Amino acid sequence: MPEDRPARLLTIARAIAEGIPDFQIVRGPGDGDRATHAFMRDLREQASAAFGRDYAEQKICGETALAADFYFPEEATVVEVALGLPNSASEFEKDILKAIVAQDYGYAVTRLFFISRAGAAKKCSQPGRRSLIAWAKTKHELVVEVHELGGEPRLRSRQGRNNVGRPLDVA
Repeated sequence: MPEDRPARLLTIARAIAEGIPDFQIVRGPGDGDRATHAFMRDLREQASAAFGRDYAEQKICGETALAADFYFPEEATVVEVALGLPNSASEFEKDILKAIVAQDYGYAVTRLFFISRAGAAKKCSQPGRRSLIAWAKTKHELVVEVHELGGEPRLRSRQGRNNVGRPLDVA
């Protein structure tokens, strides 16, 4: 059976994430961006070494500025490393659009393989995202898979609220 490179990429990504003790910590702008860039740099380097070819940052969306994080033509798979997928505001819809645009430009894309933090599968099982996943499959024959790196979902504090969800009294 041929190798499933997206699944192997997930294994590599999990190993990198496990090697970062504070991987799940919410860092915020600046520090968070640098940490994400370092993670992606390591992932691209290790994936290129493992596969003997660079599949990262593939420009498969015609003249648009959109690029897939990874594209594996033999598996007809776009891989998007979407660490913010558990968040309400993420690039979920844009990543689905990228895969569909790539199809429109003649690239073989039948699978969109998300790699994200813990909590992504739960977020993507909510009705809005679930209906978009079903639409992509029905209308574009695009199977959307959500894979998590492991660990516990990140806890986000709600600014302006106490731990029981009521607004704080401000005097």
